[in-house]
Amino acid sequence: MKTILIIEDNNDMQQLLSGFLAPTFNLVQAYSGTEGLLQFNANHVDLVLLDRLLPGKSGDDVLEIIRQTSQVPIIILTALDDTNDIATLLLAGANDYVTKPFNINELQARIAVQLRQKQPATTTAPLTYKRLTLMPDQFTITNGTDSCSLKRKECELLALLFENSTTIFTREQLYERIWQTPYLGDENTINVHLSNLRRKLHQLDPDHDYIETIWGIGVRLA
Repeated sequence: MKTILIIEDNNDMQQLLSGFLAPTFNLVQAYSGTEGLLQFNANHVDLVLLDRLLPGKSGDDVLEIIRQTSQVPIIILTALDDTNDIATLLLAGANDYVTKPFNINELQARIAVQLRQKQPATTTAPLTYKRLTLMPDQFTITNGTDSCSLKRKECELLALLFENSTTIFTREQLYERIWQTPYLGDENTINVHLSNLRRKLHQLDPDHDYIETIWGIGVRLA
């Protein structure tokens, strides 16, 4: 049975989540950011549900600290619905988010997607395009001796583009291929990951563009 760590200081929310999730998952509960980190280090955790506003260390702090040592899936529980704020969370390493109040069935579906076992790319062999080489099994992109680490979704996106260098993908296609869940028009998630990828690729090879936007259609390798 998979283990979910719920870091949430509201008792009613903890009871709601445990009532729906306990039949399917082993649950570990924490009521502050500090306690959440202690529980994370003391247990084998498969996924974290992380509230933003916590006593002790904030949810943002907990996310940053966990990402220093682990790529465990983290779903943020947030009362804020600001796209810039959400973009910051995704760039900091969150895998997904739900906005309070949320539909419990949607949350369960998002948990299932994150726990689904899948490879970061269709192949673990290195993939090369122009000057860059992607190593999917290491979540790393290199240019000679220079290298840059990628988040899991960034690596999956780039591997898909590298393997299909002449294909134009719509944002809907990218989302459904990588997140393996129906696309509901949330372009922000895709845009954040593409923007982050462009920034990292430019740092490694400022002389070339790698991800090209085809206006009105989608994106492909440049």
